[in-house]
Amino acid sequence: MSTVVITGGSRGIGAAAAELFAAKGHRVCFLYEKNHAAAKAVAEKTGAEAYCADVADGDAVREAFAKIGDVDILICNAGIAHIGLMQDTSPALWDRMFDVNVKGIYNCVNAALPGFLRKQSGCIVTVSSMWGQVGASCETAYSATKGAIIALTKAMAKEFAPSGIRVNCVAPGLILTDMCAMLDQQTLDAVAQETPVGRNGTVEDVAKAIAYLVEAPFVTGQILPVNGGYVI
Repeated sequence: MSTVVITGGSRGIGAAAAELFAAKGHRVCFLYEKNHAAAKAVAEKTGAEAYCADVADGDAVREAFAKIGDVDILICNAGIAHIGLMQDTSPALWDRMFDVNVKGIYNCVNAALPGFLRKQSGCIVTVSSMWGQVGASCETAYSATKGAIIALTKAMAKEFAPSGIRVNCVAPGLILTDMCAMLDQQTLDAVAQETPVGRNGTVEDVAKAIAYLVEAPFVTGQILPVNGGYVI
């Protein structure tokens, strides 16, 4: 039985991934920042273990991983979003976006890496966005962090491959999660109409893509778009 660690596991894509990997018989552990009620609900539903830790806090991450023990699969899903003009994005918000979305991956990978190197095996999946591939107006900070995740994924894949560690990335399109709460129904419908498959994505769509990358032994350094053809 493999141990899977999922960051941002109390809701959205992370919660769907926790449910999917638990159903596959893995030991699932997930990190969450502050929503204790949601984390408890996911843990009770899936049997997963919940650990409260802000991924931007290296000490908190190391403490959580010390409690978890050896990790086989790391899914770096935790992230925050912001919509707004670049000139209205404060330095504090810009820094927080990078601390969570990018430094959070750095913290979690470094916490898991000693075990991966000792075993000469491991699997990492990061979560970027289609906006990390092509950029989005009024989402400059978010796009910048997600683009950084893509570059980081490719660099880690090259660096870690000789040690038996694979690193891949999913790049979701518009997925119906809490992050969509800032979008009205008209906008959601318009995006669905512009998407070749004719709908917006679900958290299950992304969880299944993550599972594919985990289970594909000859795939590393790849960015898997999960956007229904919106960006090709």
